[in-house]
Amino acid sequence: MKFINLLKKELKELINTQMIISLVVVMVMLMAVGNLMTSTINEVSKTEYKISLSDRDDTDFTKSMLEKLKENGNVITLIDTQGDDYAGILNENNLDSIVIIPEGFTDAIDKNEKPQLITVSRMESAAMMSNIGNHVSDITSLIRSCIYEELSQRAGISDEELKYMNNPVDIIDNTVVSDKSASISVDTIMNNVMMKNQILPIIVFVLIMMVSQMIMSAIANEKIDKTLETLLSAPVSRSSVIGAKMLAAAIVALLNAVFYMIGFSSFMSGTVGSTMSTSVNMEQLTEGIGSVGDIISTEVKLSQLGLSLSVTDYLLVGLQLFITIMICLSISIILGALVNDVKSSQTMLMPLLMLAMVPYMVSLFADVNSLPAGFRILVYAIPFTHTFSAISNLMFGHDLIFVMGLVYQVIVLAVCMFFALRLFNSDKILTISLNFGKKDKRSNSDV
Repeated sequence: MKFINLLKKELKELINTQMIISLVVVMVMLMAVGNLMTSTINEVSKTEYKISLSDRDDTDFTKSMLEKLKENGNVITLIDTQGDDYAGILNENNLDSIVIIPEGFTDAIDKNEKPQLITVSRMESAAMMSNIGNHVSDITSLIRSCIYEELSQRAGISDEELKYMNNPVDIIDNTVVSDKSASISVDTIMNNVMMKNQILPIIVFVLIMMVSQMIMSAIANEKIDKTLETLLSAPVSRSSVIGAKMLAAAIVALLNAVFYMIGFSSFMSGTVGSTMSTSVNMEQLTEGIGSVGDIISTEVKLSQLGLSLSVTDYLLVGLQLFITIMICLSISIILGALVNDVKSSQTMLMPLLMLAMVPYMVSLFADVNSLPAGFRILVYAIPFTHTFSAISNLMFGHDLIFVMGLVYQVIVLAVCMFFALRLFNSDKILTISLNFGKKDKRSNSDV
């Protein structure tokens, strides 16, 4: 009962209204951004566009070309323009973009010369999402297709021959993982597994920062307020005190992990899923073909390659995540005992964050297993690396590396817990400190 009461006390201190509100706000913001990106990218993936166009050539050929664009479901808005004051043209007509067919366009085609096509686009920001809805490049591609069809008809090329010229070869992509193969491209696989491989490292890194700061600040505050001294003198074992602190912090960290995982999952699924949809629609636009069956069968093909995670795999990843949190907590307790104020805890937090930053950056840009032997051993010596690369190792059949990493983390946790318990079971927990060049106020007062 004493341990339960201690645990309740620690949870009450860690879980407050401010923390819950911040978690909900972060989760809602990530989900909202994911939905925004989904709607924006879906707008790009349309195969019908609203086109503002100025036909200065005004010939039968350009009129025929505009009719073909309308037949494909595009909405054409003809605007009469003059001169080359393009900023004025956009402002006068309240436009973000316009395509101008200059005078002499048809004559150039008749003379087997390359005609010019003028595009004008408004740019108000360098942000990707603010410019992703600009369809000018897609519109010019449609116009090129119309010109290509017209020239083909003039040359006596039939529709079947034209389709063959547009798509002269069927490419059958095959990917091999270990001894398994499936008819799927590497790009498709990367689009699918990207979300799974990116969410966990982000969550782990955020949790390492949050858990370390939380426990170190708590220990530092208790030392300043003298509540730690009172707590350790109470009729309860010090092992129960440190156990309650670590378990409470672990519960709070896992609660944060759930909220972050929901938010990041919505964010990444909206981004990656919409991007894949855009890629498929653009293939349909440029080639005139598309297969919904290919999209549906992607998960099946991933299963054939062994790249789908089972329930057991997710449980193992969750276990490794929990062990990582416990390692952070045990190290943070030791570091927290060395500081006398909250500001100093920020300095003590830096070494731990650097240990997390190295494998985090490596996992985002490279496969740890493909690194040179010396650097690979150095990176794997950091216990957090095994959590960052857990999903990748399980997906690609590196089960031995995963198990060895799990065992290594358990050993590191046991060592860290040993020193943390030894520190808590001695009076050094109340006296030990690093002043970072500052004089100890307590020693000055004693003098």
